[in-house]
Amino acid sequence: MFVALATGGLWRVLWYSTALALVVAGFTATLRLLGVEWRKIRWCLIGVYGAVYIWWFFANGIIIDRISVLWSFAIFLCVASVGRPAHEWWRTARDLGFFVAMWLAYDESRGIADGLGMPVQVESVRNIDRFLFFGTDGVVWLQENFLAPAGTVRWYDVIASFVYYSHFVLPPLVMAVLWLSNRQQWIRYMRRFATVIVLACVGFVLFPTAPPWMAAGGTNGSGYEFDALPPLRRPTGNGWRHIGLDGFVEAWDVGRDWANEVAAMPSLHSAYALFVVVFFWPKIRPVWLRYVALLYPLTMAVALMYFGEHYFTDALAGWGIVGISFFVWNRVEKRGLASAPESGTGSTDETLEPASAR
Repeated sequence: MFVALATGGLWRVLWYSTALALVVAGFTATLRLLGVEWRKIRWCLIGVYGAVYIWWFFANGIIIDRISVLWSFAIFLCVASVGRPAHEWWRTARDLGFFVAMWLAYDESRGIADGLGMPVQVESVRNIDRFLFFGTDGVVWLQENFLAPAGTVRWYDVIASFVYYSHFVLPPLVMAVLWLSNRQQWIRYMRRFATVIVLACVGFVLFPTAPPWMAAGGTNGSGYEFDALPPLRRPTGNGWRHIGLDGFVEAWDVGRDWANEVAAMPSLHSAYALFVVVFFWPKIRPVWLRYVALLYPLTMAVALMYFGEHYFTDALAGWGIVGISFFVWNRVEKRGLASAPESGTGSTDETLEPASAR
């Protein structure tokens, strides 16, 4: 963490957060003196938070590294809790603690993997993809047939970049909205989300996997040199640069230097894309729109291959852990609901809330 705090980008987050806290205190005190109720103050502060976040997005790029994400989420929870009683602040602190533990566990998976010395998978995953695509390297085929020469951007590059980077926006946005609007649904979401991360971390530790760009001899900070595929490019930012959001791409380039480069199996990009669709699946109306929504995870999987970031096998594994998570928690919650009337120990809502949150 101290190493992370030494980076210029994170120091900016820290100082802007401190300044924002002072502004919040002054703004809140002024509105209270004017007799404004706490609920309206909270919504005003949430609006300010959203405006600052959007400004930061266009000025500096999206907040992407783990510590900065945790810090920004902590600010959001604090802003959304202003004026609430002490017991609700305690609940907010527990919620934040759960979120921090979840993300730090993901970060620590790299250190555990390195400590175990598990061999990096290269040909095995590539061979599974070749089997699925009848002897063709799907990643290579996509770049050979659709990727334009350097400096040229096509319309589908913009779409692919938007879909790819939505991974860093949509899941935490849903977390924030659910936390504000329906905490029971937030608990359901977080149970499943945390389970997906735990299963993914197990995969990262036991099966460290070279992504296609690395398997093709791409430059990396891990010291690996492979030549299992022809040379590939990583044009994830082409679409964003084309519409003038170079700062966004630069933030990603810095953020991915923090990442575990061999955490490719399973693909969390693919997992999160399907996760959001499956979570809201019963509520999507009309029914045909549900199947349209499935285009999101499918497009994500294709974009990941096109950018040389993942094999299709990684996407399948990501979708698999989402299925496991929902299957387990749906059964657990169904049993909880069934047993609640017999036990007489609480309401239906209480059965959805973990014991630590009661």
